[in-house]
Amino acid sequence: MKVIVVGSSHGGYEAVREVLANDPTAEIQWYEKGDFLSFLSCGMQLYLEGVVKDVNSVRYATPEKMRAQGVAVYTREEITAIDPQAHTVHVQNHNNGTERDEKYDKLILSAGAVPAEIPVPGKDLANIYAMRGRDWAIKLKAKTVDPTVKNVVVIGSGYIGVEAAEVFAKAGKHVTIIDLLPRLLSLYLDAEFTDILTKEMATHNIYPAAGQAVQRFAGENGQVTQVITDQATYPADLVIEAAGIKPNTAWLKDTLELDEKGLIKIDQYLRTSQPDIFAVGDATLVRFAPTDGSARIALATNARRQGRYAAKNLVDAKYPVPAVSGSSALSVFDYKFASTGIKEGTAHNYGLETKSVFVTDTYRPPFVPETAGNTEVLFKLTYAPENGRVLGAQIMSKADVTANINAISLAIQGKMTINDLAYADFFFQPGFDRPWNIINVAAQKAQRQK
Repeated sequence: MKVIVVGSSHGGYEAVREVLANDPTAEIQWYEKGDFLSFLSCGMQLYLEGVVKDVNSVRYATPEKMRAQGVAVYTREEITAIDPQAHTVHVQNHNNGTERDEKYDKLILSAGAVPAEIPVPGKDLANIYAMRGRDWAIKLKAKTVDPTVKNVVVIGSGYIGVEAAEVFAKAGKHVTIIDLLPRLLSLYLDAEFTDILTKEMATHNIYPAAGQAVQRFAGENGQVTQVITDQATYPADLVIEAAGIKPNTAWLKDTLELDEKGLIKIDQYLRTSQPDIFAVGDATLVRFAPTDGSARIALATNARRQGRYAAKNLVDAKYPVPAVSGSSALSVFDYKFASTGIKEGTAHNYGLETKSVFVTDTYRPPFVPETAGNTEVLFKLTYAPENGRVLGAQIMSKADVTANINAISLAIQGKMTINDLAYADFFFQPGFDRPWNIINVAAQKAQRQK
């Protein structure tokens, strides 16, 4: 069996690994249109802040190691077209300018997504950057130490935008974050959390410009100098666009069935509208456990899971990909937070009625002093009012309590209720936590307010 895998980030990498494990005799061709295999944009902040020194180490695999396992790896070779009837792909070799067709028995597409550009006047000025991929990582690293860069404007306050803001604030720059939404990080956290984080960012020279729309970029001598919104003008020696992503699927529109947003339509086995073609990663929807439906959640964990399951289903499609809760985490200076499932502020996107409880507690029992790390923990639990089914949660502290969110993710996938969580068995040891885990505390409070 000849398997062609397109794309070398999370989904593509896991698909290759699973094919190797399931069928060591399979012929595998792995294509990456860039010159670097398997770069992980999720590790970019660690590189930009100097925690990781070598940009070339921010990857899953090298061509040499994969070739040693029998995988034919092709970099700077782009799949530009697919003929599903002939079971062929068209390859443009950017190394030497040649073109060819390759046959496949099974094709796995990890087409990914690209940063969304803001279509406003001035978008072609120099020093307007993105934060995705190795090439941008190298360029951004240079800007962190560029003495001419004093004012940085980040557009978008999702994870990527906040990471970019923190990187440049730590590098001594004045940073402005612009977002259309009324609160920074509002897709991930409710106001109880974002209010604290916004103040925390302000103390580190990050100015929040929420609820504003970019109108245009202004510049001098071909370089950006200002970002003009519908409410204000901000000086900018560097602009970082982090206002979302769009699926890299325009080249597939005449081959596969896409939805209105350009996402590849797949079934629960990752099969597309054409036989023997599978799709995974940021160009697809995922099964979403809180709603028993689907959602667009561009996370590495989801792409990796899909990659594995696509490979499992190549010959005999009998393994439905598991539904996910959309769990994620991030740090903002001293604060660490995590969230999963549905939040009070996002419930309307799914047409759901929800209830929530918000609790604060200490990380350890009250007799443990703050100097020993006993800091405040904030937790919010969201559930369905009609039956108490757990739908989501958020947690934040200066201590790292983010792993608690994994328990909520499992509760969502297992369709557990607040009654299940109220007296669930969690360990207690004063050096680690409280006698009642904060999940217990929140669920017990939810029981009382039902």
